Amino acid sequence: MFKSFFPNPKIFFISVLIFAGLTCAVWYGYNEQMADFFGLDITDSEPVIGLKHFVTDSFLLFYCYYFICTVIFAFVWFKASPHKWQWWSIIGSSTILFSTYFSVQVSVAINNWRRPFFDLIQSLLKPIGSNAATETINAQTANSASEQLFGLLIVFGEIAFLAIFIYVVTRFLVSHFIFRWRTAMNEYYTQYWLKLRNVEGASQRIQEDTMRFASIMESLGVALVEAVMTLFAFLPVLWSLSEYVSELPIIGEIAHPLFYASLFWSIFGTGLLALIGIKLPGLEFNNQKVEAAFRKELVYGEDDANRADPITLNELFLNVRKNYFRLYFHYMYFNVARMLYLQADNIFVFILLVPTIVIGAITFGILQQILTAFGQVSNSFQYLVNSWTTIVELLSVRKRLTAFESTLDDNINHTN
Repeated sequence: MFKSFFPNPKIFFISVLIFAGLTCAVWYGYNEQMADFFGLDITDSEPVIGLKHFVTDSFLLFYCYYFICTVIFAFVWFKASPHKWQWWSIIGSSTILFSTYFSVQVSVAINNWRRPFFDLIQSLLKPIGSNAATETINAQTANSASEQLFGLLIVFGEIAFLAIFIYVVTRFLVSHFIFRWRTAMNEYYTQYWLKLRNVEGASQRIQEDTMRFASIMESLGVALVEAVMTLFAFLPVLWSLSEYVSELPIIGEIAHPLFYASLFWSIFGTGLLALIGIKLPGLEFNNQKVEAAFRKELVYGEDDANRADPITLNELFLNVRKNYFRLYFHYMYFNVARMLYLQADNIFVFILLVPTIVIGAITFGILQQILTAFGQVSNSFQYLVNSWTTIVELLSVRKRLTAFESTLDDNINHTN
Protein backbone atom coordinates (compact mmCIF):
# COMPACT_ATOMS: atom_id res chain seq x y z
CA MET A 1 0.00 0.00 0.00
CA PHE A 2 2.68 2.49 0.98
CA LYS A 3 6.02 1.29 -0.38
CA SER A 4 4.56 1.26 -3.87
CA PHE A 5 4.07 5.03 -3.69
CA PHE A 6 6.38 6.41 -0.98
CA PRO A 7 10.17 5.93 -0.79
CA ASN A 8 11.07 3.67 2.15
CA PRO A 9 7.75 4.34 3.96
CA LYS A 10 8.75 3.64 7.58
CA ILE A 11 11.76 5.95 7.51
CA PHE A 12 9.93 8.42 5.26
CA PHE A 13 6.98 8.99 7.59
CA ILE A 14 9.23 9.15 10.66
CA SER A 15 11.31 11.78 8.87
CA VAL A 16 8.11 13.68 8.00
CA LEU A 17 7.10 13.86 11.66
CA ILE A 18 10.59 14.88 12.82
CA PHE A 19 11.05 17.46 10.05
CA ALA A 20 7.55 18.87 10.60
CA GLY A 21 8.21 19.18 14.33
CA LEU A 22 11.53 20.95 13.78
CA THR A 23 10.16 23.35 11.17
CA CYS A 24 7.16 24.21 13.37
CA ALA A 25 9.47 24.81 16.34
CA VAL A 26 11.69 27.07 14.25
CA TRP A 27 8.69 28.96 12.87
CA TYR A 28 6.98 29.60 16.21
CA GLY A 29 10.28 30.26 17.97
CA TYR A 30 12.05 32.48 15.46
CA ASN A 31 9.46 33.89 13.06
CA GLU A 32 9.89 37.39 14.48
CA GLN A 33 13.67 37.21 13.98
CA MET A 34 13.15 36.01 10.40
CA ALA A 35 10.69 38.85 9.80
CA ASP A 36 13.17 41.41 11.13
CA PHE A 37 15.88 40.00 8.87
CA PHE A 38 13.69 40.53 5.79
CA GLY A 39 12.31 43.85 7.03
CA LEU A 40 8.75 42.55 7.57
CA ASP A 41 6.30 43.46 10.34
CA ILE A 42 4.41 40.49 11.78
CA THR A 43 3.49 41.98 15.16
CA ASP A 44 -0.02 41.27 16.39
CA SER A 45 -2.61 43.81 15.31
CA GLU A 46 -6.32 44.00 14.56
CA PRO A 47 -7.51 41.25 12.19
CA VAL A 48 -7.40 42.28 8.55
CA ILE A 49 -10.84 42.05 6.92
CA GLY A 50 -11.06 40.80 3.34
CA LEU A 51 -8.55 39.46 0.83
CA LYS A 52 -5.74 41.56 2.31
CA HIS A 53 -5.75 38.96 5.11
CA PHE A 54 -3.77 36.67 2.78
CA VAL A 55 -1.05 39.15 1.80
CA THR A 56 0.00 40.45 5.19
CA ASP A 57 3.70 40.33 6.03
CA SER A 58 3.08 37.31 8.26
CA PHE A 59 1.53 35.34 5.41
CA LEU A 60 4.21 36.37 2.90
CA LEU A 61 6.90 35.18 5.28
CA PHE A 62 5.08 31.90 5.84
CA TYR A 63 4.71 31.28 2.10
CA CYS A 64 8.47 31.67 1.59
CA TYR A 65 9.30 29.57 4.66
CA TYR A 66 6.99 26.73 3.59
CA PHE A 67 8.41 26.71 0.05
CA ILE A 68 12.01 26.58 1.29
CA CYS A 69 11.25 23.77 3.77
CA THR A 70 9.51 21.75 1.05
CA VAL A 71 12.47 22.14 -1.32
CA ILE A 72 14.96 21.05 1.36
CA PHE A 73 12.94 18.00 2.39
CA ALA A 74 12.27 16.92 -1.21
CA PHE A 75 15.89 17.43 -2.27
CA VAL A 76 17.18 15.17 0.54
CA TRP A 77 14.76 12.36 -0.32
CA PHE A 78 15.25 12.72 -4.07
CA LYS A 79 18.96 12.14 -3.51
CA ALA A 80 18.81 9.61 -0.66
CA SER A 81 16.09 7.31 -2.06
CA PRO A 82 14.97 8.03 -5.64
CA HIS A 83 11.47 6.71 -6.35
CA LYS A 84 9.31 6.53 -9.45
CA TRP A 85 6.44 8.34 -7.77
CA GLN A 86 8.48 10.83 -5.71
CA TRP A 87 7.10 13.93 -7.40
CA TRP A 88 3.56 12.93 -6.53
CA SER A 89 4.25 11.36 -3.12
CA ILE A 90 6.49 14.16 -1.83
CA ILE A 91 5.85 17.34 -3.82
CA GLY A 92 2.20 16.40 -4.34
CA SER A 93 1.68 15.80 -0.62
CA SER A 94 3.29 19.13 0.26
CA THR A 95 1.15 20.98 -2.30
CA ILE A 96 -2.05 19.44 -0.95
CA LEU A 97 -1.03 20.31 2.61
CA PHE A 98 -0.46 23.93 1.63
CA SER A 99 -3.72 24.11 -0.33
CA THR A 100 -5.64 22.66 2.60
CA TYR A 101 -3.99 25.09 5.02
CA PHE A 102 -4.91 27.98 2.74
CA SER A 103 -8.54 26.84 2.61
CA VAL A 104 -8.61 26.79 6.42
CA GLN A 105 -7.25 30.34 6.44
CA VAL A 106 -10.18 31.29 4.22
CA SER A 107 -12.42 30.13 7.09
CA VAL A 108 -10.40 32.30 9.46
CA ALA A 109 -10.87 35.28 7.13
CA ILE A 110 -14.63 34.72 7.12
CA ASN A 111 -14.61 34.48 10.92
CA ASN A 112 -12.77 37.83 11.10
CA TRP A 113 -15.49 39.28 8.87
CA ARG A 114 -18.27 38.13 11.19
CA ARG A 115 -17.54 40.58 14.01
CA PRO A 116 -17.89 43.90 12.12
CA PHE A 117 -20.82 42.59 10.07
CA PHE A 118 -22.92 41.26 12.93
CA ASP A 119 -21.99 44.14 15.24
CA LEU A 120 -23.27 46.50 12.55
CA ILE A 121 -26.47 44.43 12.30
CA GLN A 122 -26.89 44.64 16.07
CA SER A 123 -26.44 48.41 16.08
CA LEU A 124 -29.10 48.87 13.39
CA LEU A 125 -31.77 46.51 14.71
CA LYS A 126 -34.29 47.96 17.17
CA PRO A 127 -36.58 46.04 19.53
CA ILE A 128 -40.06 45.55 18.07
CA GLY A 129 -42.64 47.79 19.76
CA SER A 130 -40.12 50.14 21.31
CA ASN A 131 -40.10 53.85 20.69
CA ALA A 132 -36.72 53.46 19.00
CA ALA A 133 -38.34 51.29 16.36
CA THR A 134 -40.61 54.11 15.28
CA GLU A 135 -37.98 56.82 15.20
CA THR A 136 -37.26 58.28 11.80
CA ILE A 137 -33.73 57.65 10.55
CA ASN A 138 -32.39 60.50 8.49
CA ALA A 139 -31.39 59.82 4.90
CA GLN A 140 -27.69 60.41 5.48
CA THR A 141 -27.50 57.87 8.31
CA ALA A 142 -29.49 55.31 6.30
CA ASN A 143 -27.27 55.72 3.25
CA SER A 144 -24.11 55.38 5.36
CA ALA A 145 -25.42 52.21 7.01
CA SER A 146 -26.44 50.78 3.64
CA GLU A 147 -22.99 51.47 2.21
CA GLN A 148 -21.33 49.74 5.15
CA LEU A 149 -23.60 46.70 4.88
CA PHE A 150 -23.19 46.34 1.12
CA GLY A 151 -19.46 46.92 1.49
CA LEU A 152 -19.15 44.09 3.99
CA LEU A 153 -21.33 41.83 1.83
CA ILE A 154 -19.04 42.50 -1.13
CA VAL A 155 -16.05 41.61 1.03
CA PHE A 156 -17.77 38.34 1.94
CA GLY A 157 -18.39 37.65 -1.75
CA GLU A 158 -14.70 38.13 -2.52
CA ILE A 159 -13.70 35.69 0.22
CA ALA A 160 -16.41 33.24 -0.88
CA PHE A 161 -15.19 33.21 -4.49
CA LEU A 162 -11.65 32.57 -3.24
CA ALA A 163 -12.99 29.73 -1.08
CA ILE A 164 -14.70 28.15 -4.10
CA PHE A 165 -11.52 28.39 -6.18
CA ILE A 166 -9.33 26.87 -3.46
CA TYR A 167 -11.88 24.09 -2.80
CA VAL A 168 -12.03 23.09 -6.48
CA VAL A 169 -8.24 23.19 -6.91
CA THR A 170 -7.65 21.16 -3.74
CA ARG A 171 -10.17 18.47 -4.67
CA PHE A 172 -8.73 18.29 -8.20
CA LEU A 173 -5.20 17.80 -6.85
CA VAL A 174 -6.34 15.25 -4.27
CA SER A 175 -8.22 13.21 -6.89
CA HIS A 176 -5.16 13.00 -9.14
CA PHE A 177 -2.89 12.30 -6.16
CA ILE A 178 -5.07 9.40 -4.95
CA PHE A 179 -5.43 7.88 -8.42
CA ARG A 180 -1.64 7.96 -8.85
CA TRP A 181 -1.41 6.12 -5.54
CA ARG A 182 -3.88 3.53 -6.78
CA THR A 183 -1.87 3.21 -10.01
CA ALA A 184 1.30 2.61 -7.99
CA MET A 185 -0.42 -0.12 -5.94
CA ASN A 186 -1.82 -1.72 -9.09
CA GLU A 187 1.62 -1.78 -10.75
CA TYR A 188 3.21 -3.24 -7.62
CA TYR A 189 0.68 -6.05 -7.19
CA THR A 190 0.45 -7.01 -10.86
CA GLN A 191 4.25 -7.17 -10.97
CA TYR A 192 4.01 -10.17 -8.63
CA TRP A 193 0.79 -11.63 -10.06
CA LEU A 194 2.26 -15.12 -10.56
CA LYS A 195 2.98 -15.30 -6.83
CA LEU A 196 -0.35 -13.74 -5.81
CA ARG A 197 -2.82 -15.36 -8.19
CA ASN A 198 -3.44 -18.33 -5.87
CA VAL A 199 -4.29 -16.15 -2.88
CA GLU A 200 -7.98 -16.18 -1.99
CA GLY A 201 -9.71 -13.28 -3.73
CA ALA A 202 -6.52 -12.06 -5.41
CA SER A 203 -8.31 -10.39 -8.30
CA GLN A 204 -10.77 -8.68 -5.98
CA ARG A 205 -8.01 -7.38 -3.72
CA ILE A 206 -6.09 -5.87 -6.62
CA GLN A 207 -9.11 -4.33 -8.32
CA GLU A 208 -11.75 -3.64 -5.67
CA ASP A 209 -9.71 -3.26 -2.47
CA THR A 210 -7.18 -0.89 -4.03
CA MET A 211 -10.08 1.11 -5.49
CA ARG A 212 -11.82 1.26 -2.12
CA PHE A 213 -8.59 2.10 -0.33
CA ALA A 214 -7.98 4.97 -2.75
CA SER A 215 -11.53 6.35 -2.53
CA ILE A 216 -11.60 6.16 1.29
CA MET A 217 -8.19 7.82 1.57
CA GLU A 218 -9.42 10.58 -0.73
CA SER A 219 -12.19 11.57 1.65
CA LEU A 220 -10.71 10.47 4.96
CA GLY A 221 -7.20 11.76 4.30
CA VAL A 222 -8.39 15.22 3.28
CA ALA A 223 -10.67 15.35 6.34
CA LEU A 224 -7.73 14.47 8.61
CA VAL A 225 -5.47 17.13 7.08
CA GLU A 226 -8.26 19.71 7.32
CA ALA A 227 -8.85 18.79 10.97
CA VAL A 228 -5.18 19.24 11.87
CA MET A 229 -4.86 22.48 9.89
CA THR A 230 -8.06 23.83 11.44
CA LEU A 231 -6.67 23.22 14.90
CA PHE A 232 -3.51 25.14 14.05
CA ALA A 233 -5.59 28.01 12.67
CA PHE A 234 -8.49 28.24 15.14
CA LEU A 235 -6.95 27.25 18.49
CA PRO A 236 -5.21 30.64 18.80
CA VAL A 237 -8.48 32.32 17.77
CA LEU A 238 -10.44 30.44 20.43
CA TRP A 239 -7.73 31.18 22.99
CA SER A 240 -8.01 34.93 22.35
CA LEU A 241 -11.82 34.89 22.26
CA SER A 242 -11.87 33.21 25.67
CA GLU A 243 -11.00 36.58 27.22
CA TYR A 244 -14.61 37.65 26.66
CA VAL A 245 -15.93 34.71 28.74
CA SER A 246 -15.13 34.96 32.44
CA GLU A 247 -16.92 31.92 33.86
CA LEU A 248 -18.65 28.66 33.03
CA PRO A 249 -21.82 27.16 34.51
CA ILE A 250 -21.17 25.00 37.62
CA ILE A 251 -17.37 25.29 37.25
CA GLY A 252 -17.17 29.05 37.72
CA GLU A 253 -14.24 31.26 36.77
CA ILE A 254 -11.23 29.71 35.02
CA ALA A 255 -8.64 31.05 32.59
CA HIS A 256 -9.43 30.57 28.88
CA PRO A 257 -12.61 28.58 29.61
CA LEU A 258 -13.71 28.09 25.97
CA PHE A 259 -10.35 26.60 25.03
CA TYR A 260 -10.36 24.02 27.82
CA ALA A 261 -14.07 23.27 27.45
CA SER A 262 -13.61 22.43 23.76
CA LEU A 263 -10.71 20.11 24.63
CA PHE A 264 -12.70 18.31 27.31
CA TRP A 265 -15.85 17.94 25.22
CA SER A 266 -14.03 16.68 22.12
CA ILE A 267 -11.80 14.22 23.98
CA PHE A 268 -14.82 12.93 25.89
CA GLY A 269 -16.81 12.31 22.69
CA THR A 270 -13.91 10.71 20.85
CA GLY A 271 -13.08 8.37 23.72
CA LEU A 272 -16.72 7.44 24.30
CA LEU A 273 -17.43 6.47 20.69
CA ALA A 274 -14.09 4.73 20.22
CA LEU A 275 -14.91 2.56 23.24
CA ILE A 276 -18.47 1.85 22.11
CA GLY A 277 -17.43 1.06 18.54
CA ILE A 278 -14.42 -1.08 19.40
CA LYS A 279 -15.94 -4.24 17.87
CA LEU A 280 -16.85 -2.71 14.53
CA PRO A 281 -13.46 -3.00 12.71
CA GLY A 282 -13.27 -6.75 13.33
CA LEU A 283 -16.86 -7.26 12.19
CA GLU A 284 -16.24 -5.26 9.01
CA PHE A 285 -13.16 -7.39 8.31
CA ASN A 286 -15.16 -10.59 8.83
CA ASN A 287 -17.80 -9.15 6.54
CA GLN A 288 -15.26 -8.84 3.75
CA LYS A 289 -14.16 -12.46 4.30
CA VAL A 290 -17.63 -14.01 4.14
CA GLU A 291 -18.58 -11.85 1.14
CA ALA A 292 -15.39 -12.91 -0.64
CA ALA A 293 -16.07 -16.61 0.06
CA PHE A 294 -19.60 -16.29 -1.31
CA ARG A 295 -18.43 -14.38 -4.39
CA LYS A 296 -15.58 -16.86 -5.03
CA GLU A 297 -17.96 -19.81 -5.14
CA LEU A 298 -20.21 -17.96 -7.58
CA VAL A 299 -17.23 -17.19 -9.83
CA TYR A 300 -16.12 -20.83 -9.82
CA GLY A 301 -19.68 -21.81 -10.67
CA GLU A 302 -19.48 -19.84 -13.92
CA ASP A 303 -16.81 -22.24 -15.25
CA ASP A 304 -17.59 -25.46 -13.39
CA ALA A 305 -21.07 -26.94 -13.35
CA ASN A 306 -20.25 -28.88 -10.17
CA ARG A 307 -19.58 -25.69 -8.21
CA ALA A 308 -22.01 -23.12 -6.81
CA ASP A 309 -24.71 -25.68 -5.98
CA PRO A 310 -27.66 -24.33 -3.98
CA ILE A 311 -26.70 -26.09 -0.73
CA THR A 312 -23.17 -24.65 -0.69
CA LEU A 313 -24.37 -21.21 -1.70
CA ASN A 314 -27.04 -21.22 1.00
CA GLU A 315 -24.44 -22.12 3.63
CA LEU A 316 -22.11 -19.38 2.47
CA PHE A 317 -24.90 -16.82 2.29
CA LEU A 318 -26.01 -17.83 5.79
CA ASN A 319 -22.57 -16.72 7.01
CA VAL A 320 -23.05 -13.43 5.16
CA ARG A 321 -26.47 -12.98 6.75
CA LYS A 322 -25.21 -13.80 10.24
CA ASN A 323 -22.34 -11.31 10.04
CA TYR A 324 -24.54 -8.53 8.63
CA PHE A 325 -27.09 -8.98 11.40
CA ARG A 326 -24.28 -8.74 13.99
CA LEU A 327 -23.09 -5.56 12.28
CA TYR A 328 -26.60 -4.10 12.34
CA PHE A 329 -26.90 -4.77 16.07
CA HIS A 330 -23.55 -3.21 16.98
CA TYR A 331 -24.10 -0.23 14.69
CA MET A 332 -27.51 0.31 16.30
CA TYR A 333 -26.20 1.13 19.79
CA PHE A 334 -23.16 2.87 18.29
CA ASN A 335 -25.43 5.19 16.26
CA VAL A 336 -27.58 5.86 19.34
CA ALA A 337 -24.51 7.05 21.27
CA ARG A 338 -23.14 8.96 18.28
CA MET A 339 -26.38 10.85 17.58
CA LEU A 340 -26.94 11.65 21.26
CA TYR A 341 -23.47 13.16 21.42
CA LEU A 342 -23.81 15.13 18.17
CA GLN A 343 -27.20 16.54 19.19
CA ALA A 344 -25.83 17.56 22.58
CA ASP A 345 -22.91 19.17 20.75
CA ASN A 346 -25.33 21.57 19.02
CA ILE A 347 -26.22 23.28 22.31
CA PHE A 348 -23.09 22.65 24.39
CA VAL A 349 -21.45 25.98 23.54
CA PHE A 350 -24.69 27.89 24.31
CA ILE A 351 -24.78 26.24 27.74
CA LEU A 352 -21.23 27.46 28.32
CA LEU A 353 -22.15 31.00 27.26
CA VAL A 354 -25.33 31.41 29.34
CA PRO A 355 -23.65 33.42 32.18
CA THR A 356 -21.81 35.58 29.65
CA ILE A 357 -24.91 36.28 27.53
CA VAL A 358 -27.09 37.06 30.57
CA ILE A 359 -24.80 39.86 31.79
CA GLY A 360 -24.37 41.22 28.24
CA ALA A 361 -20.58 40.85 28.23
CA ILE A 362 -20.31 40.21 24.48
CA THR A 363 -21.75 41.69 21.32
CA PHE A 364 -23.61 39.79 18.61
CA GLY A 365 -20.52 39.86 16.39
CA ILE A 366 -18.29 38.37 19.09
CA LEU A 367 -20.94 35.72 19.77
CA GLN A 368 -20.85 34.71 16.10
CA GLN A 369 -17.06 34.51 16.19
CA ILE A 370 -17.13 32.35 19.33
CA LEU A 371 -19.73 29.98 17.87
CA THR A 372 -17.74 29.56 14.66
CA ALA A 373 -14.33 29.15 16.33
CA PHE A 374 -15.68 26.74 18.96
CA GLY A 375 -17.43 24.73 16.28
CA GLN A 376 -14.30 24.54 14.14
CA VAL A 377 -12.10 23.41 17.03
CA SER A 378 -14.67 20.92 18.31
CA ASN A 379 -15.21 19.42 14.85
CA SER A 380 -11.47 19.05 14.39
CA PHE A 381 -11.07 17.22 17.68
CA GLN A 382 -14.16 15.17 16.81
CA TYR A 383 -12.52 13.81 13.67
CA LEU A 384 -12.82 10.24 14.93
CA VAL A 385 -16.43 10.83 15.97
CA ASN A 386 -17.47 12.14 12.56
CA SER A 387 -15.40 9.65 10.55
CA TRP A 388 -15.60 6.52 12.68
CA THR A 389 -17.69 4.43 10.29
CA THR A 390 -15.39 5.35 7.39
CA ILE A 391 -12.33 4.57 9.51
CA VAL A 392 -13.81 1.18 10.30
CA GLU A 393 -14.21 0.48 6.59
CA LEU A 394 -10.63 1.63 5.92
CA LEU A 395 -9.28 -0.62 8.66
CA SER A 396 -11.13 -3.54 7.11
CA VAL A 397 -9.66 -2.86 3.66
CA ARG A 398 -6.21 -2.36 5.13
CA LYS A 399 -6.40 -5.71 6.92
CA ARG A 400 -7.21 -7.45 3.66
CA LEU A 401 -4.39 -5.75 1.77
CA THR A 402 -1.96 -6.32 4.63
CA ALA A 403 -2.76 -10.03 4.63
CA PHE A 404 -2.34 -9.98 0.86
CA GLU A 405 1.07 -8.33 1.10
CA SER A 406 2.24 -10.65 3.88
CA THR A 407 1.67 -13.59 1.54
CA LEU A 408 3.74 -11.81 -1.08
CA ASP A 409 6.54 -11.08 1.40
CA ASP A 410 6.60 -14.74 2.47
CA ASN A 411 6.90 -15.89 -1.14
CA ILE A 412 9.70 -13.43 -1.84
CA ASN A 413 11.59 -14.52 1.32
CA HIS A 414 11.26 -18.19 0.38
CA THR A 415 12.52 -17.43 -3.11
CA ASN A 416 15.55 -15.64 -1.70
